Amino acid sequence: MLASCEKKEIIFEGPYHILFTEPTGSARESFNKVIPISVHLVGPQLNQDIKIKYTVSGTAREGIDYEIEGKDDVIGELEIDAGDSFGYINLKLINNANNILESQNLVFTLLEVTPENLQIGRSTGGIIGRSMTFTIIDDCILSGNYTGRSEFTGGAAEGIAITSADCETYTLSNWNVGLLSIGGVKLDLTFVDNGDNTLTIPPQIEDVISLASDTIQGTGSVNPSNGRINFNIELTFETDAGEDTIVVLPIEYIPERQ
Repeated sequence: MLASCEKKEIIFEGPYHILFTEPTGSARESFNKVIPISVHLVGPQLNQDIKIKYTVSGTAREGIDYEIEGKDDVIGELEIDAGDSFGYINLKLINNANNILESQNLVFTLLEVTPENLQIGRSTGGIIGRSMTFTIIDDCILSGNYTGRSEFTGGAAEGIAITSADCETYTLSNWNVGLLSIGGVKLDLTFVDNGDNTLTIPPQIEDVISLASDTIQGTGSVNPSNGRINFNIELTFETDAGEDTIVVLPIEYIPERQ
């Protein structure tokens, strides 16, 4: 005798969930672009807007360390538009660098959602995806992105990064491309903050463009009222006749603010 088994299709009908896309995130306080914190719908897209309320806690201070676009109350709100799966909390960091490297954090927590048949978070108690922690990494005073302008050539270049691990010795990511040349390899250099609004570029060799005996060095200053940096970069190189020649290149770096 043959026996047959009837298969019954099981169709998942929910519940569907609202979650933070990533559990954590971070950026340096000098980052000057909007940071979208993503919240998404786990389930089919709806034909109506999804409204989500959230709270913000943590050690970071609103209006001092960060701002959130469109948030004007203790409880914030975002939407996932009809026919879409993602909504965003738009975070903007405030660069209040003071050379004290202590990071702060924000904890975003989803509070309630409309329509109410959606659930916040997953697992028992909706723990997974309910909260998201964002760390604001403290930066040094001179760290950030700059636009460089060369008095020597009239050239300009955007998005030049200045970084430091100790707020004393810094690395400048580009002093040549767009400023002294149209293309090629972007060359960095090291400089030291003397702590009195003056800067020193110690002698250093740039192997990409020079002989082993050629050096880059120079001096600079910081305008404390607007953060602009002015360098006089000295290039010392040997001519075909075997003589050293020094060329001084004045370059200004302007902070790219929010």
